[in-house]
Formats: sequence, C-alpha cells, structure tokens
Amino acid sequence: MTEVALHPSARTTATRWWRDAVIYQVYVRSFADGNGDGVGDLLGVRSRLRYLADLGVDAIWLTPFYPSPMADFGYDVADYRDVDPIFGSLADARALIDDAHRHGLKIIVDVVPNHTSDEHPWFLAALAAGPGSPERERYIFRHGRGTTGELPPNDWESIFGGPAWTRVADGQWYLHLFAPQQPDLNWEHPEVHEEFADVLRFWLDLGVDGFRIDVAHGMVKAPGLPDVGHTGQVRMIGTEVVPYFDQDGVHEIHRSWRRILDSYDGERIGVAEAWAPTPRRLADYVRPDELHQAFNFHFLTTPWDAAGFRTVIDESLRTAGLVGAPSTWVLSNHDVKRHVTRYGGGELGLRRARAAALLMLALPGSAYIYQGEELGLPEVLDLPEEYLRDPQRLRAPDSGRDGCRVPLPWTATGEPPYGFAPPGIYESWLPMPGEWRDLSVEAQLRDETSMLVLYRAALAIRRGRPDLGDGPLGWLDGPPGTLAFSRGGSFACLVNMTSEWVEIGAAPGTPLLASDPQAGHGDPVRLPPDSATWWDIGR
Repeated sequence: MTEVALHPSARTTATRWWRDAVIYQVYVRSFADGNGDGVGDLLGVRSRLRYLADLGVDAIWLTPFYPSPMADFGYDVADYRDVDPIFGSLADARALIDDAHRHGLKIIVDVVPNHTSDEHPWFLAALAAGPGSPERERYIFRHGRGTTGELPPNDWESIFGGPAWTRVADGQWYLHLFAPQQPDLNWEHPEVHEEFADVLRFWLDLGVDGFRIDVAHGMVKAPGLPDVGHTGQVRMIGTEVVPYFDQDGVHEIHRSWRRILDSYDGERIGVAEAWAPTPRRLADYVRPDELHQAFNFHFLTTPWDAAGFRTVIDESLRTAGLVGAPSTWVLSNHDVKRHVTRYGGGELGLRRARAAALLMLALPGSAYIYQGEELGLPEVLDLPEEYLRDPQRLRAPDSGRDGCRVPLPWTATGEPPYGFAPPGIYESWLPMPGEWRDLSVEAQLRDETSMLVLYRAALAIRRGRPDLGDGPLGWLDGPPGTLAFSRGGSFACLVNMTSEWVEIGAAPGTPLLASDPQAGHGDPVRLPPDSATWWDIGR
C-alpha cells in the first residue's frame, strides 16, 4: 500500500471545520422561490434550510444576490453592500445567516472583485469624468491603436467572445475580460484595495463564515498589457488557461484578505475560484498565509477513467500537501454541464454519477456539492431559444450554461415547477422538464434506492467516521480499471470504472454503502460496471 503524506501543519489544524467540510452550492435564482415571482430568492433558501441540514452538509455557498442589472445573472455587481430586490432585502440576508447558524450551517457568500457592473457608481462616474480623470483610474481605460485609435489597445479576447475591449464615446477603450457590462477594476489603484477590504468587513460583521472569490486569478493584469498572440482558442474558463490570468501579483491581495479573515473569530475562510495551468500553481493560492481552499477543477474535468482519476487525485493531494492545505473535490457547478450528462447521460451517466459521489466523498479534504447533483439531475439540453440568456453563448451556442441552472424540483405532484415556487405559481425563470417529477425531492425520499438517499447515507457515514474527511489516503491493489484506497486503516473505497463486472476476491470487510445494490455480494465479491462501494475494514 502507498500512502500520500501530509504537510506537518495539516496535523495541527485537522480539527478546523473547513479542512473537511462538505459545502453545498446554492445557485440562488434556481434553488427555491419564496415570493412567487418564478425566481429563487433568499426567502426560498431560508424555507429549505431544514432540507440542507438533513442532507448532512456543513456549509452553504450562495451565488451573488447583490443589486445587479443581471447581465451575467449577478456576477455584474452594482452595489456590494446590499441585496437586489429580486432576491429580497438586506434584512432577509441577515435573517438567512442567523437561521442557517441555528441549523448548524455555515454561510459562504460570493465576492466578485475582478470587475463591477457597468452600472456601478464608480463606472458611471468614470464615464462622466473623461480621459485622464481620477475616476477612470479605478478601471483600465486605454487609448486605442491605429491611426485614430480605432483598434483595441491589445489583442486580448473576452471569455464570453470577441475583443476584451469596448470603446466609449470619447474614444478611449475599457477592458472587460468577461461581458462588456463587466468592466475590469484596476487593482493597482489603492482605492480598489480599500473598497474591497471594507466590503469583506461589512459581510463578516453580518456574520458570514467566508467568501468564495470569483475569478481569484484574474484581478492583476500582466504588466504593460502585452499582446498574447491569437490562436482563436480562448474559450470558456476551464477548457483552457487564458494567458493573461494567474499573475503572481494576485497573491499579495489574497494575503491581505487572509489577514482580515484571521482578525475575526470562528475560522472565517476564503475560497479561490482560480484556474491555473498546473496543480502546483493552484496550490500557491492556499499557502498558509493566503486563502484556505481553491476549487479543484482538474478533478472536475477528468474523464471517466481510473488511471486519469488516480493521477489527478495523487497530484492534487501532493501539491496541496506541499503547503499544508486540504484538497477540494467538485463534480459540477453553475458554470459547467452537469456531470450526469458529461459522464454519458441516461442510465450510464446516472450510474457513473452515483459512483463518482462515493469516490468524491471518500477522498481527503473538503467536498463541494452543486445543488441538484444529490438528485441526479441531468443537463437540460432542449431549453426553448427564448429562455437562453447566458452571455457565454455569444462565443458558441453550445457553450451556454442555462441547462445546468434549471430550478430544482421539490414536490412530486401537479405540474412543473414542482414546488420550486409557492402553490399556484406555474412558471419559473427557466422551464423545468415534466419528467423531473420523478427526480423531485419528495419522490426520491420515498425511494430507498434514489440518488438523494444515497447522498444522505454517504454524508451521514462520512460525518460519523473520524477516518473520513481530512487525513491521509493509502492506495490499495485492485484490478485494472479500478480505484481502491483506504482511509485511516478502517475504511476502504473501491470503484470500478470499467464497463464490465470485476472480481475483487474475498470481501475486504463489512459493506457500508454501495452505489449499485448489486455490488459487494457473493464469494468472491464482484463489482458491477461503473460502481463504487464503501467498506469497514477495521481490524
């Protein structure tokens, strides 16, 4: 057996909640509608806190609910210290934080520091003030190239398609690495640093337990804004690393934010949404004096293959361990196709998703669950054209993220949207497939073999066993195409990633949980295709 070693500091901090927390991502627009307008809101989230507590998660991450024109569904922020009326009020946010804490749940909120909305007071002032003004120094305005400045200042492309520059009426251009309605801030300006330090304190004072930092790798730009050379292949974040991201200067920002977080009681945390070219570069974001966690997108993007998963797991644990940080594991989020669909869709995708859940929840560190994955929801691929509003579709129609953001089904009676909204409301901001009745929370709680029951059982076992969560992993020998590892000497996970039944010999211990009810029986023990089992191997 081979074991992945821990950095010495990990052993002294292993009791910290964030090192092995299971964190549930709430995409607020699509979780639960409390006021009947067809859009999810903070009141809806409050109404479902008991569900989340019963599921067995430790914390909730809320996507942006700040005042916004919604050009990018809230990731274009016009006011960082308030709540958009579509989601409720600041009083609702306070009540949600308090209610969550009473349910034993921590609250993590999004902060969006790379860019603001073009309707933010700062940007409106910059447009009004004109070239060379102090107001424009808060953003990245430049003169264009060409005879009359008619060409963008450099060749950078927007993640959402087209040039990363938009020209204003006076002839200057401003940088936006995402939509034109999301102008990038100038993090070389001290007022930007001061503003966001105050924003963090505002929400920490209200009681939030941490921040998920949007585009944590993007705030600092390459010195001189040099051309990068077009290849025509700058696409959605996650499929490629954009060359002007992940500048070394971002780390000083995160160190200053860590000092703010550490000044509050209760282990308040920072989580980086950082795309880096290698796991080693990603580990730089979670050094002891920087952020606490970084999303492990290398794990998310790994195809269904045992050798590939083992390589990513080993590299993730090794590089995170170098800086004493826990690794994180995530299968889906609001920016990518749901993994049931990515893993093949239909029964195949669902079978693999069940196995992937047990794999993820058995690994060392912290796990993230995207709302609806515990229901086995697939990507909705046939949304009517009139509902598709994701700005990312400007680059390619099939890159839109609307299909993973369809609201959750809660009840198994009536018509869509199946309890997402109050009784009598029959429309949601994205339409729900009729067949999701059978995937609803109510339907799955009545089915002992459902995905929801599997997640609840896995999370209960994980919480009740000290050898799961933070700690070492030891690889065990297994047949080709499988993953086998132990945790703490009394727990083992076996995953068959092949399309065939696999024999593993004598039972390694007492079965705890299986993604497939046929798994783990007989002598010798055989594992069905695309399945995972948990075992108590205590001696």
